[in-house]
Amino acid sequence: MLVGYARVSTRDQKPGLQLDALKGAGCGKVFREKASGAQRDRPQLAAAIDYMRSGDTLVVWKLDRRARSMKQLIETVEGLEAAGIGLRSLTEAIDTTTSGGRLVFHLFGALAEFERSIIRERTRAGLDAAKARGRTGGRPRKLKEADLKAAHAMLAEGDFTVGEVARQLRVSPATLYRYLPAARSTITRRAGSP
Repeated sequence: MLVGYARVSTRDQKPGLQLDALKGAGCGKVFREKASGAQRDRPQLAAAIDYMRSGDTLVVWKLDRRARSMKQLIETVEGLEAAGIGLRSLTEAIDTTTSGGRLVFHLFGALAEFERSIIRERTRAGLDAAKARGRTGGRPRKLKEADLKAAHAMLAEGDFTVGEVARQLRVSPATLYRYLPAARSTITRRAGSP
């Protein structure tokens, strides 16, 4: 049995085009829902898969209606295959119930994995090159070494609270605590003293 799944991303989008294509492909039952592509929880898709039995095929209008990333799509197809269910995409003309369709799908998967590894290699090379030039990642430090010494001195005198020192340095007390964890214990001791 062919079971259709249609998804639109926003309330303004209409699933008519997808529904017509799924009915035209011979789907006996069609599940539809409105959900963002980034949203992984799709109750109607889960209902469609629960409804299906071994030998059935899940039909989508386009692969992006089923998954947002190739990794997510491959995981889905592996789960469907384990249950004896095929996947067919009308737009991309992929049908995992045929040997040619499985080949094309696995080529897509291999290309996606290749692309991910190239991106990882480029990112690593870029970070290494930046490090070699003396640049490090992350945000710039809010407090310089001189600011930290001044904060230590003010807090050691005991005449200033962490809030007052933070205002002097134009940072939040939380930032000061992050740089000077000992400031917390200073305040705690001061609060407990008579």
